[in-house]
Amino acid sequence: MFFKFRMLSDESDVFVRDYEVRYDMTLLEFNDFICRDLRYDNSGMTSFFLSDGQWRKLREFTLMDMGGGMSDYSTDEDNIPPMAMQQVVLGQLIHENHDRLIWVFDMFADRAYYLELIEAGFVQEGVKYPRTLFAHGEPSDQYDPEAGGVGEKSIFEEMMDDFGDFGGDDSYDDEY
Repeated sequence: MFFKFRMLSDESDVFVRDYEVRYDMTLLEFNDFICRDLRYDNSGMTSFFLSDGQWRKLREFTLMDMGGGMSDYSTDEDNIPPMAMQQVVLGQLIHENHDRLIWVFDMFADRAYYLELIEAGFVQEGVKYPRTLFAHGEPSDQYDPEAGGVGEKSIFEEMMDDFGDFGGDDSYDDEY
């Protein structure tokens, strides 16, 4: 089976990625794929979090083993140690459409991308997974929160710019 995730950013209204990945891919493999796709340095501290429907962080999955195991898996307890990405496959966490993950790429500034399962299906013969199906907008700068999305406008902002062309026309007479 494959999972199709949509990834969004809260730093840029124009950034969107759609990824198809195998359900048996580890979180570490998914992390490495995302880093390659976004052209991020893979030596940084990243984490995945299982998320609820309101994007609240639940269970954490880190690059390094912190002593947590799947036998300790629970979203109800706050004291569960993070689990290593290499120990978890997506199919253990993701079970239905709209299940969510948060991928934190800047631990110090708490900067992240938000992933939501939008489709699941059977792998297609001859298709290489993981793959990027759709990419729009530039990713945020990995190290500088102020640099991300500079000069980019959302589609709404671009459309509204056209309406500014009508303002300030002094040759127009309102009386007729």
